[in-house]
Order: sequence, then structure tokens, then C-alpha cells
Amino acid sequence: MINDLNNSQLDYRNIPRNKLDRDIPKGRGMVKWAPFATLPEQFETIYQYIIDQNKIERPILSEDQLSELNFRLHQSLQLNQPVIVKYYDAGYFKSIELNIERIDAITFEVEGYQSHSSEKYKLSILDIIAISPS
Repeated sequence: MINDLNNSQLDYRNIPRNKLDRDIPKGRGMVKWAPFATLPEQFETIYQYIIDQNKIERPILSEDQLSELNFRLHQSLQLNQPVIVKYYDAGYFKSIELNIERIDAITFEVEGYQSHSSEKYKLSILDIIAISPS
């Protein structure tokens, strides 16, 4: 490997290039970095924990609140007026303006469409938190 040099000179950076052997074995290469391949999963898990901290539990409505929601749903359906529905979706509250088309008492779903986009929506009655006129 090293030609005509003293054994005390072991730092390759101090040895002239023409004196170094080109056929030095490569060593382990990237094998020693293999444990770091798990870091992306750790970052994803930590990121998911951060997202989950902002989530809230589904609120439990009282009987009075449920009857008020039922009244407003049926009133909107009969008068064909758009309402703003606040609902629970996977840990977050969302709001949408809907024209109620149908209330399905069997599957506990409300069907409606947005007035400005005509996109149809189905919401579970159990997810609805508040209804207000638009």
C-alpha cells in the first residue's frame, strides 16, 4: 500500500498521492449507515403525533340540542332554505353551506347539495353539531 515510507506516517492525508496505492479496499461503504434507514418512519410517527395533538373528541349533544337540530333540519327541508351545518369529521370541526334535500331516518344521514357548486354531500346525523341559517 505505502511504498518506501516510514510506518510512523499512517495518516493518508499527509502522504503524497503518487506514493499511495490505488487498490485500497473499499470497506463496508453504506452498510454501516443501514440503521439510519429507520429515521423516515420515526419522523412520520412524530409528525402524526403532532397532528393528533390538535384533534378533539366528538362532542356528546344533550336531548335538547338534538331536538333543536332535528327541528332546524326539518325546517330547512320544508322551506328549501340553505343552512350552515357545523359537523365533526375525524377529530376536527368543519362547516358547510347546504340545501337539504333528504333526511334518511333509517341510516341517520342528511343529503344535500351546495348551492354555489351543486356538489352533493351526505352527512351522518350523529356528526352534526350545529345548524344555523345562512
